[in-house]
Amino acid sequence: MGLGIDSFVAITALILAFLVVPMGCQRPDVVNLGAVFAFDSVIGRAAKVALEAAVSDVNADTSVLNGTKLRLLMEDSVCNVFHGSIGAFKLLEKEVVAMIGPISSSVAHTMSDIAKGLHFPLISFAATDPTLSALQFPFFLRTTPNDAHQMSALVELIAFYGWKEVISVYSDDELGRNGVAALDDELYKKRSRISYKVPLSVHSDEKFLTEALKKSKSIGPRVYILHFGPDPSLRIFDIAQKLQMMTHEYVWLATDWLSVTLDSSLSDKGTLKRLEGVVGLRQHIPESIKMQQFTHKLKSNRSMNAYALHAYDTVWMIAYGIEKLLNEGINITFSYSEKLLHAKGTKLHLEKIKFFNSGELLLEKLLKVNFTGIAGQVQFGSGRNVIGCDYEIINVDKTGVHTVGFWSKNGGFSVVAPKLQHSQKETSLVSDEKLGDITWPGGGHGKPRGWVIADSADPLKIVIPRRVSFVEFVTEEKNSSHRIKGYCIDIFIEALKFVPYNVPYIFEPFGNGHSSPNYNQLIQMVTGGVYDAAVGDFAIVPSRSKLVDFSQPYASTGLVVVIPANDDNATWIFLRPFTIRLWCVVLVSFMVIAVVIWILEHRFNEDFRGPPRRQLVTMMLFSFSTLFKRNQEDTVSNLARLVMIVWLFLLMVLTASYTANLTSILTVQQLPSAITGIDSLRASEVPIGYQAGTFTFEYLTYSLGMARSRLVPLDSTEEYEKALKLGPTNWGGVAAIVDELPYIELFLAERAGFKIVGEPFMHRGWGFVSV
Repeated sequence: MGLGIDSFVAITALILAFLVVPMGCQRPDVVNLGAVFAFDSVIGRAAKVALEAAVSDVNADTSVLNGTKLRLLMEDSVCNVFHGSIGAFKLLEKEVVAMIGPISSSVAHTMSDIAKGLHFPLISFAATDPTLSALQFPFFLRTTPNDAHQMSALVELIAFYGWKEVISVYSDDELGRNGVAALDDELYKKRSRISYKVPLSVHSDEKFLTEALKKSKSIGPRVYILHFGPDPSLRIFDIAQKLQMMTHEYVWLATDWLSVTLDSSLSDKGTLKRLEGVVGLRQHIPESIKMQQFTHKLKSNRSMNAYALHAYDTVWMIAYGIEKLLNEGINITFSYSEKLLHAKGTKLHLEKIKFFNSGELLLEKLLKVNFTGIAGQVQFGSGRNVIGCDYEIINVDKTGVHTVGFWSKNGGFSVVAPKLQHSQKETSLVSDEKLGDITWPGGGHGKPRGWVIADSADPLKIVIPRRVSFVEFVTEEKNSSHRIKGYCIDIFIEALKFVPYNVPYIFEPFGNGHSSPNYNQLIQMVTGGVYDAAVGDFAIVPSRSKLVDFSQPYASTGLVVVIPANDDNATWIFLRPFTIRLWCVVLVSFMVIAVVIWILEHRFNEDFRGPPRRQLVTMMLFSFSTLFKRNQEDTVSNLARLVMIVWLFLLMVLTASYTANLTSILTVQQLPSAITGIDSLRASEVPIGYQAGTFTFEYLTYSLGMARSRLVPLDSTEEYEKALKLGPTNWGGVAAIVDELPYIELFLAERAGFKIVGEPFMHRGWGFVSV
């Protein structure tokens, strides 16, 4: 009984296997594949040949599709959105599983919406608009890198030569506008920018092109970025030549449209001459056996380009996707769209359109395809774009088109092909990034500067500090001429003589004329765009370097400490115990005593009588001799003796005071100063002077940690001298002054009695300021 049941189950399973499995694995004889693109275009002519060759090769290969044949159905989009849409609908009526194309990014936007609505894969081999994203168009795939990838390569080339500003010339359509937007994003990452944009319509006449390029000449940058679709006429270069824009001042960089144009046509000497110096990108196609076989097969066709090779690989990619679909037992079936059935009766006959039932499944299989085609690796990455390729850097001269180097995303620039470069890296033989010798416009080989002073540019607004102290460095004269002068100005003017072009500029002094301006405020005004640059005695310090750029230092500086100096000249030291005023009082006192004694004595004392000359000499000698010895003349009058007693007492006090002061001066001269440099000054608590408005205050407080209460701002050399002479014990006085060496050297040249102690510190320099 059990054996009978088992036999029944086995027979039933065998019958079901014969009935069900053939139905699930039924392979069609032919699968229709659609293609919509512009037949009569540079890319289209080559792509049509490549597509037909690919279908022929797939059908001849028994290892693919296992007997199922591909049938290629093509419609001409005429590079027009309307014709492209009509062509797509015509193909959908013929039951296509997927559609190849279009070439135009504008047409691709519309066709991607159709693919999204009817759920069939749309694979483009030439629509490079970066905004054709997977989020907006989930059924759109691309077997060529989008423009963001080649813009990255182009910006690396711009950065390689150090150019900062460019002018973009592009087609005024989705390809041009969105490609230039990607260029702008990449330039921003390198702190560069597009200074001027020149959008050109496909239908622009020569007059419009001439006016557009002529207007761009008035802008400073001379690096032009060209981004169009392939243009066999290359008329942009004819016009540039007429406008004398193909000279040594200019740089012309082209995206891969130029290499596609040149690869698809024979270049005569006339073409090479007008393109001399142009640098462009070309997709790097690695050497392979498949590539050699394909080239040999189509050797009679010389219009092949990189996009045609991607078209060839696209057919193979779809074939692999269909193969995976059939191997999983999924049938190729089509249905009418319920939405389009409601359009029955209209002249468009949309009700006849069928869509592929397994379009989403085929899309999944295509995204997993990974194989090596003739154009390189075919594998989809993020955004459903094929993983980016490498680029050749091409250069046109009178003899032809030459490859001067290669660029890869990870390896940068090199003179060897990316695969060889990778093998060299493994053996640590690769050198720094470099390119071969390039011929630039005009036939020269030296790197163009890439910019000139714009004809329409306003003169540079350069701010200078209106100093009231140390005016020898920089200031504005207070007379009617208001001339800007000083050491810093002389250096700036001399430096301009080395610039090989004219730089228009105007000086604008800043300051109230009563005190020197705050230099940090001037730095902020340059940063804020109020002024273009600043010229003066600006110290190059880290806090300022974060905000602005400095020129190379033109003066070496450093902070120093200056203190009062001991007077080593002892010739007149005996006069220093008393001030000039006190010496005058003493002298007058001696003369008064002489007169008083003469008045009291000459009537009674014979010593004070005689000729007037003798009486005058006696008076003076009697008075001054009281300092040293007993007088030769005796006093007779009691009143005169009383005056002498008072005078001798005062003279004793005066002599004692003089002796004490002189001793103190001589003693202090022999004592070393307590301040020997910045370290001893930092360890003390004495007040310190600094020049107001300079970075010294920030350095002493933030870097050295000195209390702000110790720091005394000073504005002039007169205040320097006064504060040092007052000393640390008097109000407004200081024990030392910390300032930059050039200021102190000028101060010491004008004022005696002061000296520098210790070694200079905080070594910096003076430079000119810009942003």
